[in-house]
Amino acid sequence: MLITAGRVLVGSGTYLDDGAVLIEGDSITAVGPRAQIAERAGSDVMHLAFPEGTVVPGLIDAHVHLAFDGGADPVGSLHESSDETLLQDMRRRAEQLVHSGVTTVRDLGDRSGLALRLDVEIADGSAAGPRIVSAGTPATPPGGHCHFLGGEVSGVEEVRDLVRRNITAGAGVIKAMVTGGGLTKEGPKSWQSQFTPEELAALVDEAHQAGVPVAAHAHGTEGITAAVEAGVDTIEHCTWMTSDGFDLRQDVLKRIIDDGIAVCPAVSPHWQMLPRFFGEEQAAAMFDLVRQMAEAGARLIAGTDAGVQRAGFDGLVPALSFYAHLGLPNSKILDMATTDAAGALGLGETTGRIAPGFRADLLVIDGDPLEDLTALKAVRTVVAAGQRHEPRETTA
Repeated sequence: MLITAGRVLVGSGTYLDDGAVLIEGDSITAVGPRAQIAERAGSDVMHLAFPEGTVVPGLIDAHVHLAFDGGADPVGSLHESSDETLLQDMRRRAEQLVHSGVTTVRDLGDRSGLALRLDVEIADGSAAGPRIVSAGTPATPPGGHCHFLGGEVSGVEEVRDLVRRNITAGAGVIKAMVTGGGLTKEGPKSWQSQFTPEELAALVDEAHQAGVPVAAHAHGTEGITAAVEAGVDTIEHCTWMTSDGFDLRQDVLKRIIDDGIAVCPAVSPHWQMLPRFFGEEQAAAMFDLVRQMAEAGARLIAGTDAGVQRAGFDGLVPALSFYAHLGLPNSKILDMATTDAAGALGLGETTGRIAPGFRADLLVIDGDPLEDLTALKAVRTVVAAGQRHEPRETTA
């Protein structure tokens, strides 16, 4: 397959004008000037021409939950669905993701290993969707956040056993519910920590022995601190909550930066509604915390928490507008959803860039996203692992 376009994004904020990308199988084999690559491709190759279009790397949503429906009561809907019904719904959500330009997702907690099953289906071509880096069953204490997903553990040995079972099943990341969360109404509050230091250390050690990264769900400042001390690889949400407000600890933030821990704020596609739910003052404080982390040099990556309330599976581009609101340049925001996210997921040598040898994960759009991020919504075609997907409306 040969794709030619008016612009090809070949580096951070860098376009190759009148460029071309040559794809063989699931890989990019050549990138360069249109005339040169077209000559190399020959006349027998399928040629997709977008003379006014832009080719960017396929987008990465680093925080999704395919098992949730994004409706008013995702937990209730989950409870009402059998595994087979749920898997069928997850297939539709995966299709919606890829049609919106997302070619890789990190699923940070599902039920019965269904995201792992779906990833196999996508890889063998029997289902359409992005590559799924799945956490399998997230670890949480008895009655803890998202305990209904089946990952309740108590004590070091149970923690290690769950990590081993997830990895054996094929998990590409381990998820630890280090603090409570709003989705579990009867559980610990979002700022409250859930694990002992010994349990967290054992979880990280067991995962890292197998070469698998750890993602820590952590809203509370104490939980964030504990996650950093344990040596996790990414912190999800990272909202610096306390029982009576927020407390961004500069020493902990410095450690996050120095240790190369990525932060996924998991911004809702409907972030503009937050002042309505939390109040103008509290929402402004939450926004400013993310701004402070960005300005300090924290490695932010893009994610939407797709599946939770008001977070659908076509919302990555609207969520990215949050970072533009904070004043980040569009080139940096695109990196957060491509190269930076790929690196944080352990895929930095295989996806997130348009370069020879990388997986053929591409998004072709109208317009220039370096000038206007909303151009990412004008999808012309999507290529995921060398397979072309035509955008169309799907339902969650």
